[in-house]
Amino acid sequence: MSGTGPPGPVMDRDEVDRALARLDAEHEAIETSLLALQDHAGRRLLEGAALTGVTEERWAATEQRITLLWAYFDAYAGALNAARELRARRRWPSREDLVELTELLRGESVTVAGGSAAGADPPGTGPARLSERFTLQELVSRMNDLYARSLDTVVAADAVWSALPARIDLLAAELARTRHLAHSVGVRPGEHPAGDDLERITRALTALREQVISDPLAFWQRAEGSSAPGGGRAHTDRYDREARALEEVRREIEAVLTVRQDAEARLGRLRDVLSRADRTLAEARSARGEVLAKIAASEVPAVSGPSTALQEQLAMASDYRRHAQWHRLSPLLESLEEKAEDELLRARESLTAVTAPLAVRAELRGRLDAYKAKVARLGHAEDPLLIERYDAARRMLWSAPCDLRVAEQAVLRYQQAVTEVLAPRVPQQGGTADRRGDA
Repeated sequence: MSGTGPPGPVMDRDEVDRALARLDAEHEAIETSLLALQDHAGRRLLEGAALTGVTEERWAATEQRITLLWAYFDAYAGALNAARELRARRRWPSREDLVELTELLRGESVTVAGGSAAGADPPGTGPARLSERFTLQELVSRMNDLYARSLDTVVAADAVWSALPARIDLLAAELARTRHLAHSVGVRPGEHPAGDDLERITRALTALREQVISDPLAFWQRAEGSSAPGGGRAHTDRYDREARALEEVRREIEAVLTVRQDAEARLGRLRDVLSRADRTLAEARSARGEVLAKIAASEVPAVSGPSTALQEQLAMASDYRRHAQWHRLSPLLESLEEKAEDELLRARESLTAVTAPLAVRAELRGRLDAYKAKVARLGHAEDPLLIERYDAARRMLWSAPCDLRVAEQAVLRYQQAVTEVLAPRVPQQGGTADRRGDA
């Protein structure tokens, strides 16, 4: 790059004036942007924060860029002021003035000392240059690039700080309310899994907030394909995970609260179900004694007593309620309700099994009397065979103990006799017999 002579054709007065007007406008725009960057809330926060990790590294590089940016701007302003002063000497500039103005406005007229060493991301090879020369247009391009990269860091950090800490604080407030509610129903760390979960979420949120404050850029996700400063969003995966975990704990606490509200009614229903089971078992034991006394040669299943384990658990549930140990009462009630229904079903099945012989005897008695009524209705009540077999079956069914197998055979013999008596007679002299029965 040569600094001797103007680059290209010498500019005339109008070209010089237009170039100065454009450069003045760029100077004003750059100065406005730099001042806005200087006053940006994110920049002030970055300057005052105790940074760590990715943010510490990127902010150190960004501070160097901003320092260099101001150095470039001062050099740019100085060169622009020199051009303005030269142009202001004469209304009609001389040839020598125009040559010098052309060199200032188009040539490599600006020297910046220590550019690479001041943080302009020097190349990975070769020694750092002690100074650099630029045209005013090159310097504007360089400043735009440094400004965009610096602004990207500031905007990204500010976006994370604006989004995540506030949300974490709201979730922490919800966590505090949930913890207070949990303590009111006895859900505490070391005593209930939900209490342990609340402690873990508390630690996780505290650590997350500390990291967000000290290293916001670790939570920044750049938008794919975006080159605009601050193009992206704060990723909230860790926050979302803890928010879901807290919601699950909150639902569990609400379930325990529901238990507190419904505990007495549920305990009352449990007592009623177990009482019905006990009464049914007592009835089965009484029926078993009756069966053993009245039915001979019959296998009658044994009847167990009431479940002492369920009664003990019911007493424990009542004790939990008295001492407001709702977190322990909740699972115990659910288990007891299922077991109590099973106990009632078992008692009913036991009663059915025990009284089966009595049911068989009752069915045989009913069948015997039904056939007797039929015989009387058809006018055969005085038949000697029927009377004999009826009396035999009746003595067996109404005696104690009753042998059901023998009694059933007696009833069948009576049925057969009835069938024979009621069967139509076949004529002696041929012909077609009338087979219509009375039944």
